[in-house]
Amino acid sequence: MYRERASRLPGAVVWTNTLTGDTNSGRVLPDGCMDLLWHEDRLLVAGPDTRAHLTGGGPSTWAGLRFGPGTAPALLGVPAHELRDQRVDLTDLWGAAEVRRLTARVRAAADPVTGIEELALRLAADTAGPDPALRVLVAALDAGRPVGATADELGIGARQLHRRSLVAFGYGPKTLARILRLRRALALARAGTPPAETAARTGYADQAHLSREVRALAGLPLRELLRGGGG
Repeated sequence: MYRERASRLPGAVVWTNTLTGDTNSGRVLPDGCMDLLWHEDRLLVAGPDTRAHLTGGGPSTWAGLRFGPGTAPALLGVPAHELRDQRVDLTDLWGAAEVRRLTARVRAAADPVTGIEELALRLAADTAGPDPALRVLVAALDAGRPVGATADELGIGARQLHRRSLVAFGYGPKTLARILRLRRALALARAGTPPAETAARTGYADQAHLSREVRALAGLPLRELLRGGGG
């Protein structure tokens, strides 16, 4: 069972997920974000996904903090594109002694979610915030604005925007736009909006276009994805 709440870190969400071992309970869809994870007494980092990530193995429990899009790279000290489609141990990014100290703090907290949240808040207190232009980009793309028009409004050239997006999100703005559009479409579909209407309201050419994007990014047909509840 998946549960989440807004974090005290602005723009972030803390969550727990108890997996049953079936395929969809561990299907994580792309969302333009990175996560700090706690699993089996270890701290890990989930890089930005370009396709559905399947958490293998049997029943297990995960906890995590999902940073807002573009926020994690500055806090973790690593460009997002270096972790694209990966789950890595925090010791791969930071020194082992530091990670042992942080792991002990999470372990000593009232619960893993609280421990991870406190860790993220301490990191944020010592780090500059994300690029303000990229925050505007995320908001514009999430509202369905075209990439080119948004870049023009920001006064950023296409190549520079792509480079900055790779560092912040792990991929270029067009891929980010696809992922955010899919999230909007799935929200409508899960609320009961028919597929054809969902496609029209979220900017797809037609229902077939929506179906292709769902398969490409989520790895399942829309109907099966909605039935299984991957998120």
